[in-house]
Amino acid sequence: MSDDRDLIRDRNINAFNINVFEWLLKATRVRGIMPMRKRTPVLIILAIAGAGAFAATHKTASPPTPAAPPPVPVVAGKVSSQDVPIYLRGIGTVIAYNTDVVHSQIQGQLTRIAFTEGQTVRAGDLLAQIDPRPFQAQLDQVTGTRDRDQSQLTNALANLGRYTQLEGKGYATPQLLDTQKAQVGQLQNAIKSDQALIEQAQVELGYTQLTSPISGITGVRQIDVGNIIHPTDANGLVVVTQIEPISLIFTLPETYLPEIQQQMADNKKPLAVLAYSQDDKIKLDEGKVDLINNQILQTTGAVQLKAEFPNTEHKLWPGELVNARLLLNTRPNGLTVPAGVVQQGQQGVYAYVIKPDNTVEKRDITVAQVSNGQALIDSGLAANEQVVLDGQYKLQPGSHVTVLHGKAADEAAAQSAQQIAIP
Repeated sequence: MSDDRDLIRDRNINAFNINVFEWLLKATRVRGIMPMRKRTPVLIILAIAGAGAFAATHKTASPPTPAAPPPVPVVAGKVSSQDVPIYLRGIGTVIAYNTDVVHSQIQGQLTRIAFTEGQTVRAGDLLAQIDPRPFQAQLDQVTGTRDRDQSQLTNALANLGRYTQLEGKGYATPQLLDTQKAQVGQLQNAIKSDQALIEQAQVELGYTQLTSPISGITGVRQIDVGNIIHPTDANGLVVVTQIEPISLIFTLPETYLPEIQQQMADNKKPLAVLAYSQDDKIKLDEGKVDLINNQILQTTGAVQLKAEFPNTEHKLWPGELVNARLLLNTRPNGLTVPAGVVQQGQQGVYAYVIKPDNTVEKRDITVAQVSNGQALIDSGLAANEQVVLDGQYKLQPGSHVTVLHGKAADEAAAQSAQQIAIP
């Protein structure tokens, strides 16, 4: 509005000046109005008036005062003080304690499969059945041989008793008595041999039932019903893998070894280990350290540790690559902030601290660890200080901020997370 008024005023001044110039010029041209010597002051007045009009119409406007920038909306958080666990992070592989390939001890036709792939089995559970008839017949045969020899032995012992009586009366020769004793011994040894054959036949008959040697989970079946199974089959019938408990072998830099050994000696109990998925979003199980390997890996400068997990929920799977967190100790009254507070700059890690006058201060900080979305601060912040959690990209040291709350804060945080996710 003020610009329009100035424009109208300038136009009026210009029109007035033009009228004055025209009148004066006409006056000077009219003969007889004034002599020549009196025209000079008039021309001077005309020049001054023109200069004044030019100055009035071409004056420079003073620059407007810049408006203060509006406060930057941010999401804020507080520095909290609490007991914070200190973890050492490594990568490990899940290893089963026992993995058995179920082989047949005999050759025969597979007549029954008693398990399904992926089934949980216990030690001794039936997995498959081989046709038992040939082996039952062999057992019956050696059993009959033993019974026959047993009958002959009974008769030989009776004859030996009679010959002994006759020899005492002089009716039998010593040679006949000795022959009978030899026959009794021969039959007794034959019965022992028969018994061994019976036991062997019983064992082979027992081999017709293929059972699980361990408790675990079955894998992919390698042979179908009706086929002939052999002891020399490379893949066997199926692989059974123990799942409960299960082990994890992971590595840590060798520089942590003295501290780990010190903590194990001070606690007088195994250190706890947490297993997480590769994206660190799912906690798989919690176990304990079983051993520290007796050698450092020279190629990587790392030490191997083995941990045992109960794995009752079967979240750990043999061969799986997982993230391991070794609980070293717990820091009392540790300072923590949400991980989004921590910013990385060219000169190091920093955070924006909101001062009482709602301006921000850029503060250099030292981070000990980041775990479960919380950053443990070694230095740079104090308990209960208010820090910027979201909206840092609009800030500079000294910027005024307004703290969002409730739904507005949630929407700003969601929008920021979406922008971060965009590559």
